[in-house]
Amino acid sequence: MRSSNPVFSRRGFSRDNGYAGFNTAAQAGYAQGNPYAQNPYAQNPYAQQGVQYGAPPQAPATTDRMTMDDVVMRSALTLGTVAVGAVLAWVLLPVSATSYGLAFGAAIIAMVLGLVQSFKRTPSPALILGYAAFEGVFLGVISEMYNSRWSGAPFQAVLGTLAVAGATLLVYKAGWIRVTARYARIGMAIAIAFVLVMAVNLLLVAFGVAENGGLRSMGPLGAIVGIIAIVLGAFFLTLDFKQIEDGIAYGAPRNESWLAAFGLTVNLVWIYVEMLRLVAIFSNND
Repeated sequence: MRSSNPVFSRRGFSRDNGYAGFNTAAQAGYAQGNPYAQNPYAQNPYAQQGVQYGAPPQAPATTDRMTMDDVVMRSALTLGTVAVGAVLAWVLLPVSATSYGLAFGAAIIAMVLGLVQSFKRTPSPALILGYAAFEGVFLGVISEMYNSRWSGAPFQAVLGTLAVAGATLLVYKAGWIRVTARYARIGMAIAIAFVLVMAVNLLLVAFGVAENGGLRSMGPLGAIVGIIAIVLGAFFLTLDFKQIEDGIAYGAPRNESWLAAFGLTVNLVWIYVEMLRLVAIFSNND
């Protein structure tokens, strides 16, 4: 079952302890330098002339700067596209081998569009909304599949996703989590290790070495792996929140809000898919 994040490695960390902004370098490596990082020795390209990183931000010279309203609107549009695609797929594609094939195809297209956007230096609303639409089709089919076996599982997964996102935002705003370069480097190392282990597990399952899904089984081990994946999703949300906060504070261009929406959508989809599996596992044990 697909649960990989197409912009999983889009964040990077420079040697001067700055961390990358919304510009991405997915899977080809990590970006060196961050246009939003609070580095007292670097000039912010989006701030007014003379303003240094770490200094109190001044009002931007123009109004064409990213605001929280921009991020909220773009995120609502992107997540709304995912929801519409999911509802249409649920209604129009009954559970069958054909719908599974269509879901797999939609997932591949969504992943490709996500990776293309991740490599681009500028946001493309068409790519982002295209990713959201195809991801929605994939989610609609697998949600219906889970619901046919574990009634109510998608609804519970949605509630769980909202709970994780809300709790993550709460602890971030309360200052219980400080997103520093060290925090992010450790989290990225764990995340990369997790993906590599899952890739090896997939190969072992494909060649019949590991049975019943291996680490991704529907038993206690699978539940532990699912919880780890959800925690990693929450980790990536904290990076998103920090990038959005810094982008707004230092006057990032308004179109960067599309990348903020993209990152939030990818991570929420990640968490939802893992939450769906987790609900199914716990339902099996009832």
